[in-house]
Amino acid sequence: MGYTWQYYDLVLAGIFGSLVAGVLVGQFTAIAPTTAIVGFSAVAAVVMAHGLFVNGPVDQPADLTNEVDALN
Repeated sequence: MGYTWQYYDLVLAGIFGSLVAGVLVGQFTAIAPTTAIVGFSAVAAVVMAHGLFVNGPVDQPADLTNEVDALN
């Protein structure tokens, strides 16, 4: 069975890709590197927010109330 891409794989790729795009835009265009990195970091923050709040890792808010076993 081969590996299939999951939603959070795409979230991580989107975060990484936006930060790399910010560095590349800052280096190879007339836009200042700090401006490009800050702008594309905002895109990464939006991708993270979508992954956390819009399509979160739990099915229902009630799932957050389940007790967790001790890690010891």
